[in-house]
Amino acid sequence: MTTTPETAARTAGSSARSGTEIRLDHVTKDFGLAHPAVDDISLTIQPGEFMTLLGPSGSGKTTTLNLIAGFETLTVGTISLNGTDVSDVPPHRRNLGMLFQNYALFPHLTVAQNVAYPLRERKMPKQEIARKVAEVLELVQLTGRDDHHPSQLSGGQQQRVALARAIVFEPRALLLDEPLGALDRNLRSALQAEIRRIHREVGSTFVFVTHDQEEAMNLSDRIALFNNGRIEQVGTPQQLYASPETLFTARFLGDSNVFELGQGAPGGSVVWDGETWGIDPATVSPHPGVRANSAIVVRPEDVEVAAGRDEVPSGANAVRATVRDVEYMGSYRTLLLSMGERGLPGRTRVSPLRGDYAIGDRIVVWWRPASQRIVAA
Repeated sequence: MTTTPETAARTAGSSARSGTEIRLDHVTKDFGLAHPAVDDISLTIQPGEFMTLLGPSGSGKTTTLNLIAGFETLTVGTISLNGTDVSDVPPHRRNLGMLFQNYALFPHLTVAQNVAYPLRERKMPKQEIARKVAEVLELVQLTGRDDHHPSQLSGGQQQRVALARAIVFEPRALLLDEPLGALDRNLRSALQAEIRRIHREVGSTFVFVTHDQEEAMNLSDRIALFNNGRIEQVGTPQQLYASPETLFTARFLGDSNVFELGQGAPGGSVVWDGETWGIDPATVSPHPGVRANSAIVVRPEDVEVAAGRDEVPSGANAVRATVRDVEYMGSYRTLLLSMGERGLPGRTRVSPLRGDYAIGDRIVVWWRPASQRIVAA
């Protein structure tokens, strides 16, 4: 995959020096059910990278994280850290940090004692433990809370303690299993910013599991999108959003207008509901031609509104639509639409200053062929 300037900047310097490469080769985990939980996946996570495993419940992302951690045994395949096969190495010898949703703090220990626990287990000298605990509490902005117990802290503060404990022993990589799932929206947003900052400062490899697409888009250098035990697509957030390769990717990441093609042609146009639309070859996903099992995907922000056909620019693709509802979203309005003769549900976004749309209005929506994506349906 192409590396964007933003990704290069975030993975440069200390991240590239201190991070660990994690490589999964043809990994399968079969629990003996109808389908393997993880089905022949291969993935390389670069040193210092923030990789998110994203997907719906039951898609295999958490099982994959547990395989990396060593909590689950492989059925087939290998997992290596910096080129060393650790497939049969027990969890405590992989030197990986782990952060869970439920914090898993010891209620009878203070903040400092909780953070120091993995260092005491490694029998570090007391002075070294005190120094490292002080440094990591400053990193997670909990200086002065050393003597507090978990019950005296907010949920967000408890998660910071858990994060401090997970990184204090300088693990080869940090594995995060939906760590923000129990927090409210505002607190989640604040802690996402903290996790991004800590990732940059620590420079370790982070592998983050979530089912929340916005969280994944906000945090990640790259995303591995899981579906039914397999990886659907891997790329930067921008690549997955702007250039989905399958209909599952297009629908899972963000809103989409989806036009499934009843018939297609490998030429310069397709037909949908009696409308003939142009194709930009650069927007066709890597599969042979435009086939009957393909679909056109257009993001709502790329769809424009016109009162009639005479207002549609030359070369644009257009379809008649009826306004079903209008949603005020603050910085924009969403028009919920019925498109074409078959009344396909769709949506577009307009300025909140344009309040002249009402339910039942008949309009024409249009977009440029370069802004659509043709994917395997």
